[in-house]
Amino acid sequence: MIELIRHVMEDMNKQLDRIEKSLNLLNDELIWIRIKGSMNSVGNLCLHLVGNEYQNFVSAIGNRPFIRTRTLEFTKDGGISREKLILLLRETRKESENVLAALSNDDLSREVIIRYDREDWNRMHRTNRCTEETYDTRVIGRLLIQVSAHYGYHAGQIVVLAKMLQDTQENVTGQYH
Repeated sequence: MIELIRHVMEDMNKQLDRIEKSLNLLNDELIWIRIKGSMNSVGNLCLHLVGNEYQNFVSAIGNRPFIRTRTLEFTKDGGISREKLILLLRETRKESENVLAALSNDDLSREVIIRYDREDWNRMHRTNRCTEETYDTRVIGRLLIQVSAHYGYHAGQIVVLAKMLQDTQENVTGQYH
């Protein structure tokens, strides 16, 4: 495996372990609580990470079908258990690892198409004028870094939310500070 990809996946797997530890602190009800109406639940953030990773790694880089309902990631308010969320996160990671393991060094400079649902595109860009096919392009090397940073950002949110919802002395991150 290419060194950059190996480092990205090691970091993302470390973040996934933190997410799983955080989920295991919570029952299914707590996973879907929004501390404030303007915030996402731990469950919403997990669905968002699954959707984002699949869209960028499996679909865009792996050229597999685009399957994502981004709006649902943020509006869902339950009905998915902790076990199912962990399974979704782990299955998506396995698919990502299979796609990324097949890349060569030359692929890192290759541009890929990232597809979006029209409604999600319009919401993200605050417009209702988009009627054409909606997509963006990224160079794979840059996309790896962007997705990894995005994953780490939301993993940190999940750790904090879990500790706010279920007070614990357990060290979820494995780092002492």
